[in-house]
Amino acid sequence: MIIAQMRAAIRCSTRITLRITLAATLTAFTFFSVPNAAFAIGESSRMVASAARIAGNEARTRVVIDFAEEPEFEVHYLDSPERIVVDLPSTDFAFPAKDLEAAGLFRDVRFGTMDEGRARIVLTAKKPVRLAISEVQPNSEGNGVRLVLDAEITDKATFASLVKDQSWQPPSPVTTASVDGVVSGKSDRQAQFIIAVDAGHGGIDNGAQGGKTGTHEKDITLAFAKELTDRLNKEPGIQAVLTRESDEFLALSERVQIARQKGANLLISLHADTLKQKGIRGATVYTISDRASDRMAAELAERENLSDELAGVAMPASQPEVADILLDLTRRETQAFSVTLAGNILASFEGQIGLINNPHRYAGFRVLQAPDIPSILLEMGFLSNPEDEKLLLDVEWRKKLADVMAKAVGKYHNQFVANGG
Repeated sequence: MIIAQMRAAIRCSTRITLRITLAATLTAFTFFSVPNAAFAIGESSRMVASAARIAGNEARTRVVIDFAEEPEFEVHYLDSPERIVVDLPSTDFAFPAKDLEAAGLFRDVRFGTMDEGRARIVLTAKKPVRLAISEVQPNSEGNGVRLVLDAEITDKATFASLVKDQSWQPPSPVTTASVDGVVSGKSDRQAQFIIAVDAGHGGIDNGAQGGKTGTHEKDITLAFAKELTDRLNKEPGIQAVLTRESDEFLALSERVQIARQKGANLLISLHADTLKQKGIRGATVYTISDRASDRMAAELAERENLSDELAGVAMPASQPEVADILLDLTRRETQAFSVTLAGNILASFEGQIGLINNPHRYAGFRVLQAPDIPSILLEMGFLSNPEDEKLLLDVEWRKKLADVMAKAVGKYHNQFVANGG
């Protein structure tokens, strides 16, 4: 009895200390996002990019995009890797994606929505580049205009100067100074068990694409996120919230930040990737780990972690190391909770939802790295597999998946409450 009382007293003292230490420590982590207030272009109606083309070689490459009216635009440079970022007003890209596939100097080209007022084109280069021409010209046919971007190779020093000397500054870090209140609220046992449901990808980041239908992963994840949120909100004592409610881009760190700001007890990130091996199908649940469980997990994590880079978000030079013992203990406890949730979900899937071999896997997914929020990544299936693609687009199957998931999370919640919250 005395030992139990001592343990309880130590636990209480540790929680109080942890709130202070965790809040102070987490402010050291930086979260990169593109501030909405910093971009004033495009508050009017949406523009339409009706056609596009790209041509050239690894010395000079031209990108041309047709508009009915002249667009305002801004050009920025980002390094690590070398990227040219073109910010536009809110724009509908009405041409086929294949018309602007990477070529010449560029190894990747992305375009799409950033938020309600902005669109973006990101040209990821194979080597240092600069724009020799970036201007709007009248179309030769006399109707509409075209945005012309002529890129040419340059040296590393010149590119570094372009990054350093531009008037536009990369997105500023956003700290989590409000974490203290969130942690304190959880310690006082909030009335609702809050789950952040994160629809992977969005906006400029389409994610994977269905092999048969061409459906974007971002649309599948958002549709299922809404379905799952509605179903979770029917479970007693559970409140589910979305990290994104529309086709918008969120940096990986923003997703974690939103979950924390909403006081989330859990984060569930939803995905439907593609694989080279089209025969592989079924659901997978991932948890965080410094070492990947297998090569497939490592490759998936690497691709998912590129989301920010390919959308033109400035990358931190390095992640700060945190040696605090209490924070490390929190990470370990959080990881244990994540593994428990993964086990509950996979047990509920047996006989209900198809699973791949070894369905609990782990890797270094950045969206799962919150030290204070148990987090899992659910790969619902693979868009590279025709049977999985069919299921992912099936409304009734998604309802079934949401129901099974909600029951598993409800079981986890009951365990959480039984163990003292």
